Amino acid sequence: MIGNLTKPQIENILQSQSLCHISCTDGRMPYVVPVTFAYDGNYIYFQSREGKKMNIIRKNPNVCIQVEVMTSMSNWQSVVAIGKAEELKEKPAKEARKKLFNKVLTLLTSATVHKFEHNSTIENTLDDSNRIKSVMIRVKIKELTGKFEN
Repeated sequence: MIGNLTKPQIENILQSQSLCHISCTDGRMPYVVPVTFAYDGNYIYFQSREGKKMNIIRKNPNVCIQVEVMTSMSNWQSVVAIGKAEELKEKPAKEARKKLFNKVLTLLTSATVHKFEHNSTIENTLDDSNRIKSVMIRVKIKELTGKFEN
């Protein structure tokens, strides 16, 4: 059976997942990339390095975000959010980055992120250079839809 997700089901998916695909376009070609994200009920937050995605978003801030939960080809849920991206600076960027890190930091397994528990000679601090990217983005959601199959 294929159907539409309810608002609470959509909210649950956005709150429970950490990876989405963001689509943007320069008016000629679409561009889609995966990013880690956080959702606070009004906005989707993600960070980025400078590059193609940011060049496109700065020219056209209209984006589409897709999040899925899939257990098999016939058992899945998918949410699509249409919105407008804005680049955050200073205090708003710091607050948004905190939301993002509170959600995704516990999922990271890289040795550059986690403390080195087995070597007492290495300073026991986090290496932020690998996880903090130069641009913080907030997407104001204009439309949310969701579908499922089971």
